[in-house]
Amino acid sequence: MNAKRDNNDDPENKGSDHVIPSPGMFARMRAYFLTGVLVSAPLAITFGLAWWFIEFVDSKVIPLIPAHYNPESYLPVGYEEYGIPGFGLLVIIVFITVVGWFTTNFAGRALIKLYERILGRIPAVRSIYGAVKQILETVLANQSNAFRQAVLLEYPRRGMWAIGFITGETTGEVQNLTEDKVINIFLPTTPNPTSGFLLFVPKRDVVILDMTVEEAIKMVMSGGIVTPPDRRPEAERNQPKVSAKTYEDVDTLREKENVPILVSRDIPARTENSDPQAKDGKTPEDA
Repeated sequence: MNAKRDNNDDPENKGSDHVIPSPGMFARMRAYFLTGVLVSAPLAITFGLAWWFIEFVDSKVIPLIPAHYNPESYLPVGYEEYGIPGFGLLVIIVFITVVGWFTTNFAGRALIKLYERILGRIPAVRSIYGAVKQILETVLANQSNAFRQAVLLEYPRRGMWAIGFITGETTGEVQNLTEDKVINIFLPTTPNPTSGFLLFVPKRDVVILDMTVEEAIKMVMSGGIVTPPDRRPEAERNQPKVSAKTYEDVDTLREKENVPILVSRDIPARTENSDPQAKDGKTPEDA
């Protein structure tokens, strides 16, 4: 015969059970309102910015189109003031595409060389044009790996980690002056990822992340509130790959020898092995 236990007779449960009060009407309305803001605000801001951009482009492009080529001139009476939203943006897209097609042939390339030669002789303009062109070629070129990988690195000191983006391999004077093989890392700031720092980091000190660049940017912009899931296999998730490393011996040697740069991590070991009295267990101080 099964006996049903009465929890009311249990002395341990007496005084421990308490009824959680249900939220009032005002609290529920406040929660509904905040939920509605979280759902509708991103959508409204996105459409608002898109609409503003379309109207801005239309206001600059449509007045340049001749009246007999402008389809807004053939709209019924009363609809002229509304116009055709997005027509100016469509014209810009077609124009840029035609320019790209034109520059792929011989005449287009010759024209580009001509105006680049002219711009190269203007002191202020050539610097701006060269910088903008190099940035756009780096970001938009199909063969470029810029901003294609998110990485984890120790910054601003060892034991503190930050998310950065690979912008390319270091070449030129910076690489020639550096003992390690380094890569260019763009370290964005929060919440504005368009500003940041350019770091030259050794390859061995960089950990490649599996998250996409878009996910990493969202994490930076949100200050860590939006965290992408770890899609790696469970065995890899349970195995840490990085840890905070400090090199007290190297730092001590750097200060003692007054070496400003390029102190290798294995210098303490090489110094010990190169000492002729190290094999006997004696040091120059002991002698």
